[in-house]
Amino acid sequence: MACVASLKQELQLSESLFGKDNERFQIHAATMDELTCKFIGCNKEEFTVHCNFTDSYPQTRPVWFSESEDPVLSTVIQRLSEISASGQLLLKMIRRLVRDLCKLHNVQEPSTMSILDQELPSEKSDDDMASADEDDDGIDYYNGDDDDDDEDEDEEEEEEEETDCMDHYEMEEEPSKSVTEKDDKDIDAENYAVLERLKSNQRRDYLKGSVSGSVQATDRLMKELRDVYRSDAFKKKMYCVELVNDSLYDWHIKILSVDNDSPLHADLKQLKEKEGKDHILLNMTFKENFPFDPPFVRVIFPVLTGGYVLGGGAICMELLTKQGWSSAYTVEAVILQIAATLVKGKARIQFGASKQRQYSLARAQQSFKSLVQIHEKNGWFTPPKEDG
Repeated sequence: MACVASLKQELQLSESLFGKDNERFQIHAATMDELTCKFIGCNKEEFTVHCNFTDSYPQTRPVWFSESEDPVLSTVIQRLSEISASGQLLLKMIRRLVRDLCKLHNVQEPSTMSILDQELPSEKSDDDMASADEDDDGIDYYNGDDDDDDEDEDEEEEEEEETDCMDHYEMEEEPSKSVTEKDDKDIDAENYAVLERLKSNQRRDYLKGSVSGSVQATDRLMKELRDVYRSDAFKKKMYCVELVNDSLYDWHIKILSVDNDSPLHADLKQLKEKEGKDHILLNMTFKENFPFDPPFVRVIFPVLTGGYVLGGGAICMELLTKQGWSSAYTVEAVILQIAATLVKGKARIQFGASKQRQYSLARAQQSFKSLVQIHEKNGWFTPPKEDG
């Protein structure tokens, strides 16, 4: 309850400092689940930014994202993950967000920022000491007008401009390296290596001009994968994930654990005895506008009856449609919800299923499309939304 009370206080203070009439930064909605705010640039451009909270805030960082694909905004949002998860985390993130955006757009900070600084005495010196502050390093890559920049920083600036000053992967890689290593200390070596390889691949593709997906989706999916590697459910082997060809947009997920009292659990034990496999294999693919559109999820193996699994392996769940989806949902939450829905729907493994019954992507896409059309006309009745 202490965490809930702390978040509530931070939200109330934020709303009081940055109301809807603030000329530079406005908070338009604030709940215990989500924060929606707007930054107004020098030419009256408006940038909307969202922040989602989990029940374990501040131990679990809020997820920041924007519908805009502006690379500068994406970089600023990316840097929020560098802030240490300690007291008044939301206020620290808002202060960093506003300060960085104001510098990038060469506009004056809101007058209420002075009050926010007073609320965070332990970090005030960090922002004021521009010569050594991580908070300001990333901004220098863009405007280069900080009077306290030393020669080394100027040289780094020139090198950044040669490749592309908007390279948000470069900004993440160097200034935040020590922070990243500290935050990822609870991720095992193998999975940490995956994250590092992905970052390296992303930077390589960016410099080659062959980036796939969007900056927004890539940043969010990197955050989702990192959170998966940190999660208790993953570490307890309730499920595991593998990226197909190292693509953040194509995940294979093995559900390893379901309710021990369910018939599906007994079927999985029998499957292991017969075929040496003890899991349900899912495929989850994401579009470049994730997290605003849901992933497409299908069962690959084994063939199931019941459990709201459609022909081809698609899954009948409202939360997997645009109608029922929310950008606040995490990948892990979707995985665990699917596992629970299979049990609630009394899924059973169809041993000895014929080749004609085997799942395929084309059949799954077609059956899911038909499902959505039917429910758009008649509403969602099976399964109930609270069951997925």
